[in-house]
Amino acid sequence: MNNNPSIPGYARVLLIIIPYFIIVGVFQYIGMLVTQVDFKNFDISAISSQQHLIISLFDLLSNFLLLSIFVNYVDKENLISVGLDIKKRLKDIVMGLALGLGIMGIGLLSLLFFDEIDMETVNFSYKEIFMMFFLFMIVSIVEEVLLRGYVLRNLMYSFNNYLALIISSLLFATLHLGNPNMDWFNFMNLFLAGILLGASYIFTKNLWFPIALHFSWNFFQSLFGFNVSGIDSYSLIEFKIKDPNLWNGGAFGFEGSFLSVIAQVIVIILIFYYYKNPLKLNSSK
Repeated sequence: MNNNPSIPGYARVLLIIIPYFIIVGVFQYIGMLVTQVDFKNFDISAISSQQHLIISLFDLLSNFLLLSIFVNYVDKENLISVGLDIKKRLKDIVMGLALGLGIMGIGLLSLLFFDEIDMETVNFSYKEIFMMFFLFMIVSIVEEVLLRGYVLRNLMYSFNNYLALIISSLLFATLHLGNPNMDWFNFMNLFLAGILLGASYIFTKNLWFPIALHFSWNFFQSLFGFNVSGIDSYSLIEFKIKDPNLWNGGAFGFEGSFLSVIAQVIVIILIFYYYKNPLKLNSSK
């Protein structure tokens, strides 16, 4: 329910844009100062995992500060209401984690089977895995709370749920335009990712499935040797791409591949089938 009908949902989304860039920008700048990253020549692929993690912590603080203010004083609700109630959500979390792992595992094996990549080495590091775990956990929480919990939820107050999902997914893809190796195909893939991550939210108004899926998708994508949305980071498994193309994703990573499109479309269809099938819903109660 819209607890503050005096301000339309779409207006709340517009209202948060300028404060978002100011507050988040200031906190990220502080994070760069703390980690001694050169702000003028910033290259996210060139910084260390530790620096990236610390900057992401400042990003997390800024987003929760901003969203707490807007949810409490503009939406007239509490932050939990955006979809953070964790009661009876263990199944959603497990399913999200399993899906991300399964998709990335199948993707890696498919590329090996079709001789698109050559395995090179296994680079095991407790420290790097630890930092990647928390880095991608922060990224998934921040992006899901902002883009699904706040933006999509408020757009659903003003528009048809499906139109709201499309708009929020376009915004999700647009926020990644500055990523390395971005092109129209990768933009489309990220738009599909927005649909995938928001599909369950329009039925459940809960974030734990998309948070778990988002985390698992990014975490295992990185561990299995892919760039994540064009960004190179630590990989447990290292491989060489024989010929960068739309099947292997090239420098953008798995999200720049036809395999990603196929996987996302299949899971999106399954999510809609699950929540729109009365027999399935009744049997799950």
